[in-house]
Amino acid sequence: MIYKVTLEPAEEGGYTVTCPALPGCISEGDTKIEALTNIKEAIILYLRAIDRENRILVKMGQIEIAEVAI
Repeated sequence: MIYKVTLEPAEEGGYTVTCPALPGCISEGDTKIEALTNIKEAIILYLRAIDRENRILVKMGQIEIAEVAI
């Protein structure tokens, strides 16, 4: 699965990243790489939370992100 994410510089430093396709799915990191890695984990946790019967077996390598510059 490929999810588009938005990556924005945070006022206090670092980056905030969101996944518009998954409302409320947000993360952050000190660097772009850290923020993008963290949003992958957040997406996985989000998908697991909405799949109450655990039919979706999501692993880190199955999630791809497409960064959308702001």
